[in-house]
Amino acid sequence: MATQLPSGDKPEATRKKQHSRLFLWIDRRTGLDKLLHDALDEPIPGGANYAYIFGSGLLFVFLSQVITGIFLALYYVPSVSDAHVSTAYIAKMVAAGSFLLSLHVYGAYAMVIIVLIHLSQTFTYGSYKGRRELLWVVGTILFILVMGMAFTGYLLPWDQQSYFATAVGTSVPNELPVVGGFIEKLMRGGTQIGQLTLSRFYAMHVFYIPALIFLFVAIHIYLFRKAGAAGPVSESPVKPKQKTESFYPRQLVMDLIFALCLVTALGFFAYFDPASLGPLANPADTNYLPRPDWYFRPLFEWLKLFHGRYEILRIVIIPTVIAILFVGLPFIDRRLERRPWKRPVAVGIFSIIFISLISLGAYSYNQDATNKDVATQLAKQHKMEAQFMKQPFKPLMEGAAGATMAKPSGTPSPQVAEGKKIFQSHSCYACHGEGAKGTPIAPKLIGIGKKFSNEQLDDLFKHPLPAMNKGGMPHFKFTPDQVKALRSYLDSLQ
Repeated sequence: MATQLPSGDKPEATRKKQHSRLFLWIDRRTGLDKLLHDALDEPIPGGANYAYIFGSGLLFVFLSQVITGIFLALYYVPSVSDAHVSTAYIAKMVAAGSFLLSLHVYGAYAMVIIVLIHLSQTFTYGSYKGRRELLWVVGTILFILVMGMAFTGYLLPWDQQSYFATAVGTSVPNELPVVGGFIEKLMRGGTQIGQLTLSRFYAMHVFYIPALIFLFVAIHIYLFRKAGAAGPVSESPVKPKQKTESFYPRQLVMDLIFALCLVTALGFFAYFDPASLGPLANPADTNYLPRPDWYFRPLFEWLKLFHGRYEILRIVIIPTVIAILFVGLPFIDRRLERRPWKRPVAVGIFSIIFISLISLGAYSYNQDATNKDVATQLAKQHKMEAQFMKQPFKPLMEGAAGATMAKPSGTPSPQVAEGKKIFQSHSCYACHGEGAKGTPIAPKLIGIGKKFSNEQLDDLFKHPLPAMNKGGMPHFKFTPDQVKALRSYLDSLQ
């Protein structure tokens, strides 16, 4: 009778020996052991803390966006004739397609929120001090890239909302002196939004911007490891004195808990409140009111401010000053003091800018809610989106190139559509109201074509009347074709 080995004897020892040999073989060829030690043994002054989870959370959401984006790209077709129908196919026909699309949409929201929190926390903790200037600069570049990802991805569904919101967004650089027109044409691939615009936005959203984010994330991590964790606000940014704790295991566990919370929250919203898709973009629709997503609402409202001789403040001076203060912060604030209550000027300026942006966004939503005509039109547009999502998938009607390019019966001409774009891109609605119906500070423009010829309107733009100058009417320089388009749009409103 064979002797039975005691439990846990040689077989267990043999398995451990085999595992160690396998790990040793891999380590000799990859340096995995050193890599793990470098990644997990990072010293954290003052110990692990939930305040340090946002950087890892941002990286996690970005990787989630990459994964969901890859699956969406398997079905999406970046062409004017097929972009909308392929998105509708994902939302209505692909198994769990609506859930996947919603995860990607809410993931974009999460990226914007987390990057704002991470930047605010870095500023409040003074973590940019003590040889961390380049770390802050790279972080600001990543912030711009994240917003660029959100902006370029907005057009891809090619529905009403994405088309008109992008039309307004791409027209903003046109107000810049000298280079404005060039930047607008570079973004659109021409003067109009079309196939070249969609192709450029798709390439930027899928290839160029993600590649840049990967590059700058790597640079950011390298600089962070080089400078070391800043620690609590009471810690010295140059020579930490508090007791350190290794990143593994406590901080790693905290980061994983935050990642789990993010997964749960994104899945919850994606399942119970799926992202919606509106009807196919119709550039000739003069009644549609474009509204950007919440993270661009402050900029949308900002475009309505400072007209006339103060317009240079809105376009150049204030944005330039804010950008210089934002990017150059660690070069301006050279003191090693990190406690926010000891930095009243810096914290005060940051708070004013942050609160102002939130207030502009809230004011924009309030304006829409209190204006009866605008609220009615926005409710109508929302209802149209809901109705479209309830309709069965119709590939021939939504995806055919002829259906996309065909002009529906009774639809205004392309010249009217161009006039509406000019009216919106130059923020004329800020004074004359939505649909040019007039406001307390500016008259209505409906039917103005019956009072003035194209030549007279052109002369009015170049040489405004005293009453127009008193009301802050800007001096626009329109081409004859643009004047004709504007007149066609205003005549169509009657």
